[in-house]
This record gives sequence, C-alpha cells and structure tokens, in this order.
Amino acid sequence: MEAKPLTRFEASMGPEDLTPLDGLRTGPSHVRVAQALGCRVALGDRAFDRFLPRALCAVSEQHWTPLVTAVRAAEWFDELGIRTVVDIGSGAGKFCVATALAGGSRFIGMEQRPGLVEAARALAALFGVSSRVEFVQGTFPDATPPPADAYYLYNPFGENLFRYGGRLGEDVELGPVRHERDVGAMERFLEGAPTGTHVLTYNGFGGSLPPSYTEVRVDRELPNVLRLLRKTR
Repeated sequence: MEAKPLTRFEASMGPEDLTPLDGLRTGPSHVRVAQALGCRVALGDRAFDRFLPRALCAVSEQHWTPLVTAVRAAEWFDELGIRTVVDIGSGAGKFCVATALAGGSRFIGMEQRPGLVEAARALAALFGVSSRVEFVQGTFPDATPPPADAYYLYNPFGENLFRYGGRLGEDVELGPVRHERDVGAMERFLEGAPTGTHVLTYNGFGGSLPPSYTEVRVDRELPNVLRLLRKTR
C-alpha cells in the first residue's frame, strides 16, 4: 500500500516525535498534534483519535466531532468573544479538547456515561488543557447545563434513533420516546436562555431552534453543516 504524503508538521519531525499510528505508518506525537491545532491546522483525525482508548477511537467517525469542525468553531468563538462553551453530550471529549487547543475559550463537557467522562478527562490531561476544559457526568434534562456564552450540540440525542449496532452501548435509556422527550426539553431550555446566548449546532440536534435565535455564522463545506446562532430577543 502506498503511504500517504506527510503533512508539513510531520515532515518537520525527528524520529523522537513519532509514535505508531495504525501499523502502516507513523504519526505525530500528542505534542505535535497540539502544536498543529494551536496553529489551527487540522491534521487527519486518526492523528488525534489514536490517543483515545481503542474502542472509542473505532467509533470516532460516527460519534465524535472532526478536527476541521473544531478548528472552525474555535475561529468563530474567538472572533465573537465567546469565552465559555458547554458541550451537551461531550462523549470522549474530542470537541472540547481540540477546540480548546485551537482557541482561547473554556469548555465544560456534559456527558451521561461515566466511562466517557473518565476517558475525556484523561484526554484533557494528556493534551495539557485541564485548566480550561472540564467534564461532568450528567444526563440532560435531569441535570441542568451550567450557564455559558454558548452551547454546542452535535446531534446529541441522535443515538436514540440508531440501530443497536450503531449505538455506543445499552447502558443508558435509549429509544424514540427518549429522543422526543430530550429534544423537546432542549428546545425549552434554549427558549429560556438569556438574550445573547449562542448555540452552535453540527448536523443539527433533532429539533427546531426557537425563532428568537438569529444565524450569525454557517459553514456548509464541512462534513456536516455547522451553524452558529445567537439569541437576539
């Protein structure tokens, strides 16, 4: 198999900077990945995902935010002065950690599965962003998301509609009934948020944003549509 060309960051590395990627080629160390994101360069997702536990790395393409999306989000947050972001359904922590590396915002990831919270905390510690990124265990809407400048929704309730093979596990309540309940609760939560609150959606969230929100940024060139809206009234 022909090796893929190295990125400019990989090409500048010495042997001490390289660690196994997938058994076929080498990839950048976590230090180099962090440096690239700090320059808002999104290396291939596998370069980041390999620092997750193997089982969580395997489901990254379906469940975790791509690096190019995290970089774009970081750009928008910094441009608009968004300092605090809550990720609803933060999973393995990829969005929070990668976006923190690419920008200056603080992040709270809210996740229902204890094992994912543990993995996300380990990821934040590895990349040295624990001072700006924290993860809490909580199930929306039973646990109310903390106040923030912005909320990130990467279709956080979609797992309820997946077939068994596409789910992360059967350790939590899942199904159409919960999907409808959680989406409705999110719509009500956003309706009650203070004026000025931002919502960043990636592949939507399964519901409709209240008419009080106005779109301020959109990127349709990413794998899914990324939209940033602000509550104006």
